[in-house]
Amino acid sequence: MMLRSRIVPYLLLRGKGLVKTQKFTDAKYVGDPINAVKIFNEKKVDELSIFDIEATSKDRAPDFDLLRDIAAECRMPLCYGGGIRDAETAARIIGLGYEKTSISAAALDNPKLISDVATRVGTQSTVVTVDVRSDGLFGGHTLYSHNAKRKRSIDLFAFIVEAQERGAGEVIVNSIDRDGMMQGYDLELARRVRDMLTIPLSFVGGAGSTEDLATLVDEIGPVGAGAGSFFVFNGRYRAVLISYARPPKYKLNKN
Repeated sequence: MMLRSRIVPYLLLRGKGLVKTQKFTDAKYVGDPINAVKIFNEKKVDELSIFDIEATSKDRAPDFDLLRDIAAECRMPLCYGGGIRDAETAARIIGLGYEKTSISAAALDNPKLISDVATRVGTQSTVVTVDVRSDGLFGGHTLYSHNAKRKRSIDLFAFIVEAQERGAGEVIVNSIDRDGMMQGYDLELARRVRDMLTIPLSFVGGAGSTEDLATLVDEIGPVGAGAGSFFVFNGRYRAVLISYARPPKYKLNKN
């Protein structure tokens, strides 16, 4: 099977609206999710990822009614994460029309959940997302959950290898330090993760230009190049303007 690179907008749900953060704080309202999906439909994006940033921290289930409305409007592959604590919830989301479900905090608490979800909805629909922060010492990284408020004493690299072994079909690496900063991806971390895994990978946090997207693809190979601020803000004052751009040398069939 030939993998290809994807340029993926990452949208953050809070309540019924979309927000964008910087380093997982200072959430700014950026619009209505249904309207955003309509715009991305017109721009023919590769894939769309939606994460409810309050579901886990407030210990509540996903908003299935809103997710149903989003899926009904969407014309591209969809991934959803937030508040998924069991395989049945993942299956319910797939039943709404989502291609992938992402688990994070619950998988850190109980890695067997990865296997349970993969068995229930298939490996191709099982995504594990890790939120990481640089230690600033010798290239170390620490796992966090609950919107970067809960530090986890779990080795990042051992965990992602275990996730692959347990049946994850994709790993998303989300950089807390670079979230919303638009100063480029953590390429060193991306290379380390790429060398450890054989399943599809996506990286999010730091994209601020089409050059950043192209550099990630060139450095890592087939990859999901995720971005949030780059697709929803415009100009130095970060005015809200939903857009979508591929780097000039980006090719759908890059391998």
